[in-house]
Amino acid sequence: TLRVHSRDGMIFEGKVKNLTSFNDMGEFDVLQMHASFISLIKDYVIIRLPNGEEQRIDLDSAILRVHGDEIEVFMGVKEGKK
Repeated sequence: TLRVHSRDGMIFEGKVKNLTSFNDMGEFDVLQMHASFISLIKDYVIIRLPNGEEQRIDLDSAILRVHGDEIEVFMGVKEGKK
């Protein structure tokens, strides 16, 4: 189950087959039975639905959290200065 939250509310909620995103290490996938995982992400999330359809959500920065069979994305995260 994936939930994508923005400051304005829920962007997406539903069952997914997997997803692809991007962090400082590069592009990565989250598949079924993925280990618990938290990452800052940027640029996009590509959602693959159980029927094979793909949806892309463009973003500046967000936090992605995987725990058990749930994935959450919190958009609108401001990165600090480096």
